[in-house]
Amino acid sequence: MVDDSKAKTAAHAVLAAVFQVRNGRLQALLWQRAREPYAGAWSLPGGALDADETLEQSVRRHLAAKVDVRELAHLEQLETLSDPARNPARRELATAFLGLIPRDADPHVPADTRWHPVDELPPLAYDHEAILLAARERLRGKLSYTNLGFALAPPAFTIAELRDTYRAALGHQVSATNLQRVLLRRRLLEDTGEQRPPGSAGGRPARIYRFRTQRLEITDQFAVLRPPTMER
Repeated sequence: MVDDSKAKTAAHAVLAAVFQVRNGRLQALLWQRAREPYAGAWSLPGGALDADETLEQSVRRHLAAKVDVRELAHLEQLETLSDPARNPARRELATAFLGLIPRDADPHVPADTRWHPVDELPPLAYDHEAILLAARERLRGKLSYTNLGFALAPPAFTIAELRDTYRAALGHQVSATNLQRVLLRRRLLEDTGEQRPPGSAGGRPARIYRFRTQRLEITDQFAVLRPPTMER
């Protein structure tokens, strides 16, 4: 027989790995904890799941306290963590989400919340660094075989601007010519008919494009945007 006196109900938390390309780098939204455990450490925004809400409703509620959720262009469930030792204070499951904010947005964040470059993370509480890096890998994979770039890019952009966004997210150089060829071949972009005038260095006006849809679509399930091959 099961001894009910020893039974424990696990708490359930939701966490959000929210990314945005800022100042040419992929950055993550982090919150500095005020209480133990890990007081003073940086962590992913999130909190406890209430009994009367879904996981997505919960993560959106918690994000509303840290960032304007209207700026979120994409939100998807990433994984659920169940290691009994992941929280030293109690038995807790955690469901993590990946969230993306377009490059041109500037959401207000409170004083205890800041953007941090993903390649220069401070020490993170709990297992949040592993969650954040898993979210980055999910993002990089989906940039290859879906149209998820729409969630990082501004509503309208030149190919060079889009190249810079992909380069920051993927972490390697991206050819603007190849990117344009691939995305146009998959019919992900459409020409707005507008042009951006040349800068102070001169040159030809640049065409302005936008993504055809703001909904996630699989466009080539076998595609991979790999780093450029080093010449010998």
